[in-house]
Amino acid sequence: MKSMAETKRPLIIVESPTKAKTISRFMKSRYQVKASLGHVRDLPKSKLGVDVENGFLPKYINIRGKGPIIKELRDAAKKASAIYLATDPDREGEAISWHLCDILGIDPEDAKRVTFHAITEKAVKQAFSKPLPVNLRLVDAQQARRIIDRLVGYSLSPLLWHKVRPGLSAGRVQSVALRIVVERENEIRAFKPKEYWTLDAYLKGEAGEVKARYYGENGKKAELKNKASTDAIIKNVTGKDFVVKSVTPKERRRTAPPPFTTSTLQQEASRKLNFPVRKTMSLAQMLYEGIELGKSGYTGLITYMRTDSTKVSEVAKEQAKKYVETTFGPKYYGSRRREKDRPGEQGAHEAVRPSDVSLTPAVVKPYLKQDQYRLYKLIWERFVASQMAPAIYDTVTMDIVSEGHTFRASGSRMRFPGFTKVYEEGTDSPSEEDKDIIPLPEGSKLKARKLEPVQHFTEPPPRYTEASLVKALEENGIGRPSTYAPTIATLFERDYIAREQKRMYPTELGFLVDTILVEYFPAVVDMKFTADMETKLDLIAEGSVDWNVVVKEFWEPIREQVKKADNEVDRVQVQSEPAGEDCEKCGKPMVIKRGRYGKFIACSGYPECKNTKPFLEKAGVSCPKCGGEVVLRRSKRGRVFFGCQKYPDCDFVTWNRPVAGSSCPQCASFLVEVGSKGEQHCANPDCKYKAKTIKEH
Repeated sequence: MKSMAETKRPLIIVESPTKAKTISRFMKSRYQVKASLGHVRDLPKSKLGVDVENGFLPKYINIRGKGPIIKELRDAAKKASAIYLATDPDREGEAISWHLCDILGIDPEDAKRVTFHAITEKAVKQAFSKPLPVNLRLVDAQQARRIIDRLVGYSLSPLLWHKVRPGLSAGRVQSVALRIVVERENEIRAFKPKEYWTLDAYLKGEAGEVKARYYGENGKKAELKNKASTDAIIKNVTGKDFVVKSVTPKERRRTAPPPFTTSTLQQEASRKLNFPVRKTMSLAQMLYEGIELGKSGYTGLITYMRTDSTKVSEVAKEQAKKYVETTFGPKYYGSRRREKDRPGEQGAHEAVRPSDVSLTPAVVKPYLKQDQYRLYKLIWERFVASQMAPAIYDTVTMDIVSEGHTFRASGSRMRFPGFTKVYEEGTDSPSEEDKDIIPLPEGSKLKARKLEPVQHFTEPPPRYTEASLVKALEENGIGRPSTYAPTIATLFERDYIAREQKRMYPTELGFLVDTILVEYFPAVVDMKFTADMETKLDLIAEGSVDWNVVVKEFWEPIREQVKKADNEVDRVQVQSEPAGEDCEKCGKPMVIKRGRYGKFIACSGYPECKNTKPFLEKAGVSCPKCGGEVVLRRSKRGRVFFGCQKYPDCDFVTWNRPVAGSSCPQCASFLVEVGSKGEQHCANPDCKYKAKTIKEH
């Protein structure tokens, strides 16, 4: 008898050690499982690596530092009875398998390629029972994307180095994302607020009380544009009867949102958990590859997290049905209609969902880190809710008239909670909650206890958050779910955009780079052009178009534009922002600069003088303890708080953002914003003052 060590075993190659551990648990000792640690081959970093004159053939090399991994894989392959390539189920995973075929001397068409969208014992064993060859069409699509991005990056980036400053970059998706942020900032700067008014009537009669808002005249909706028109209505109805003209009851149903795609997961994690897109994807990768659940060993907790599909397997639907009916009752289950395929959707994929509904957040919480738990809970709750019945509301609308003027009161009361028992979807902007009102009989007479006019001004469109930028990219067909995290991260790293209170805005450098790209490379920053490119990549994956043709059509006009820009663009200098103080070492003005870790203050006399100091963003208020400046600071975890500039001599801190220039009318301390609606409270914990003013959205 041969020992297990002497018997040849099949070899499974995956990307990560964690994924290897999870699969090893299912396949036992009958298989070897090795990790490639991601890509093993790529285009060289030091040169273009694409033969533009010979059909755009890429010149791949083994990635530096991967020598020992490659040797280990080759040695294991020589001793294996069969080799299975189990990289991720997307184009990039297919390309990694293709590269592995090259280094191991395997014909891709003879390879044993296995894919699964959830790392569960059933899914993995089912995939291994039916291995397929490497899908060369998917490889071609990924290769075309990689080559196009390389051509853009290695042509435009050096231009920016020469004309602006070293270290800059321009990418195909990155440049469009920057364009979107810059366009929004231009809209904000060009915005001119318009005045409008609201008029609320607080009404009381024998039948009850109600608050109604001015709707219009003679049943037609009208706007109150100024104080004069508002005062005229107040004059007309003051002292007059208000009569309930109509009461309209209705039923409203709120359907559960579908389970997560990559982009909706990124958006919701940003809104609800305050996670950057990159963090969301990193945590999701861990949950997909496997977490050690005590005696159960490594277990994949979610399905594959890079997907634009909302489809759900029948097995998962049955699991959800059983859980919902057992936990809440049969009436809470609501079979969801099949989601229609969207253009460009990867049909084989499923939504992001828990791989096993019985692994509830409470069950796995002891084994997860806090942020892993929070993201898993979000994914689990969203999926279970997606399989539940709609929430049902009884709504009522009352039209109340006086002297031909209509005031409208509306409200709703939840009759059946449905999916909201488990999950409520987040929003980018706060909104008023549904209010419950008691309908009054038609014909009821009321008197105005108070008429409250309020002046408002229209507000500019909001700056993008990471969540809303991801939504804009997806809606415009820019990039793919897997590209959003690195795209947004690069914009921050290159100092093209900055962030304030979760909202993004372009820096001076971002404006400058965008201006150059718009003038000389309009196709690169054109949203339709970039979206059309994604469609062509899909056609390559379907086998309808040759990848060389797509790359050629893209590259030829860009090459001419690069030559023109190199001749016409003058060298520009990005002006540093003055810091408002002089260098204590040489007397020259200090300026604000940006580095890898954010803003800092440096001497304008660099490199002769290398004096630097931390940048402290002033909040515009004085410390209530010592009178010093209150400045923005960050905790070790990156959370923003505000403290005295004289720390550690003064220990004043607050988590709430100060209102610049404010003063409490009761104790003379400053005010802070509290809650998502911007309520203003006194910063002094001994003072209970709360301002009535709330931001209008």
